[in-house]
Amino acid sequence: MRVLITLAAALVLGSTTASAQDTTAGDDSQAWFASSSVLTQSTGKGIYDAVCTSCHMADGAGAVGAGHYPALADNEMLEFADYPIYMVVHGSGAMPPLGGVLNDEQIAQVVNYIRTHFGNDYQDEPATADMVAGAR
Repeated sequence: MRVLITLAAALVLGSTTASAQDTTAGDDSQAWFASSSVLTQSTGKGIYDAVCTSCHMADGAGAVGAGHYPALADNEMLEFADYPIYMVVHGSGAMPPLGGVLNDEQIAQVVNYIRTHFGNDYQDEPATADMVAGAR
């Protein structure tokens, strides 16, 4: 009986992992965790949609509820990449630190995404993986 339960669990986990890797090219926002400790999305939009939108909302308007989630839309604090890099890596208040689940390139991608969307037009001096590594 124990062998059957173990086999069934292995089959379920195997099929979950296989489906986690199926994503539409260019849009990885629906990708699930390939690992329980890191995110698999690699595009700024994919990371934002998978992680950030639940608090900051799909339109970047932010929310107030169990915590205060500031608007990213038209946010002057995003003018320089250092601030959002620090916030994503280390977190603050209701913002969890994501430096342990996102690598340097993923953080640079999501920072560049929020700095160039939601009414923000901060395209000068984009975030880089080296900048993120320096903030860790």
